[in-house]
Amino acid sequence: MTIPSKLRVISYLAPNYFDFYAAITAYLGRVLQLETQLHQGECDPLEDPLLLQDQLDLAFICGLPLIRYCQVVSDQLQTLVAPVMLGSRYENQAIYFADAIVNAYSDLKVFADLAGKTFCYNDLGSNSGYNLLQHRLIQDGHEQGFFNKEIQSGSHQRSIRWVVDGKADCAVIDSVVLEQELRDFPELSKQLRVVEVLGPSPMPPVVVAQRLGKSLIQQMRYSLLQPDTELQKAMDRFGVKRFAAVELKEFSVLLWGNEHRIEARSQHNS
Repeated sequence: MTIPSKLRVISYLAPNYFDFYAAITAYLGRVLQLETQLHQGECDPLEDPLLLQDQLDLAFICGLPLIRYCQVVSDQLQTLVAPVMLGSRYENQAIYFADAIVNAYSDLKVFADLAGKTFCYNDLGSNSGYNLLQHRLIQDGHEQGFFNKEIQSGSHQRSIRWVVDGKADCAVIDSVVLEQELRDFPELSKQLRVVEVLGPSPMPPVVVAQRLGKSLIQQMRYSLLQPDTELQKAMDRFGVKRFAAVELKEFSVLLWGNEHRIEARSQHNS
C-alpha cells in the first residue's frame, strides 16, 4: 500500500465535463485530507507515459481504452464507480449511448442516408465516436467503403462543430457529452438532428491505482457513493443522478470483434 502525499488525477474524457471531474477530485481531497492535482489528458491514454509508468493515482477514462490497457497491464488499475445519469433513457443504470448526428438543415434523415458522406470522429480509440459505429457497419455488411471520407477531429466537441459548420456530414457523439454541450450552447439544438442511437455501453468509470491499497480504495468508493452537499450540487449541474460501484469485468463487452476493429483501423490508416 502506498498512501500518496498528493492525489494525482487525470481526465481522458471530454473537456466539457472537466469541471465535474474537478468537483469529484476536490471532494476526494476533502474526504481523504489530501492535496489534489487534476489535469486534462493530452494524448491517447494507451500512449501516456504517466499511465504507463504508474504515476497516476486516479483517472477518468473511457471503458474501451481501459479494458484494452488492462489486458496488457492487469495489476495496475481498479474501477471505483461510474456516474448514473438523470435522463430517463439511462434507466437508472451506469450506461450511455452514442448519438449519430447530422446538420438539422441537411436532407439526411435516417442512418442509411449517411452512405457516401463525410464522417468525422474524435479518435480511433473512442468507443462512442468510432468503435460502436464500426460495429454497426460490420453488422450491416459494410466493413469498408460505407463513407466517402473519414476525418479525425480530435474531440467530440470539435466533431459537433464540424457537423454544424458543414465540414463533415455526420459524427457519432457520446450522448452524455452531447447533452452537456446542448445545455452549454442551447442554440445547437436547432442545428443538429440525431438520426440513429447506438448502444448502450458501460459508462466511463473512475479508476484508481491498485498500489493505493484496499483500505484507501474502499474509502474512496464508499465516499463517492455517499456524496456531500457540495459534490451533489455539481452532480445536479451536470445531470448526474448518483454513482454506482462498477467492476472491471463489466467493460469486457466493449471488446467485440477485436480483430475486425484492428483490421478496420489498419485499412483506415493505410
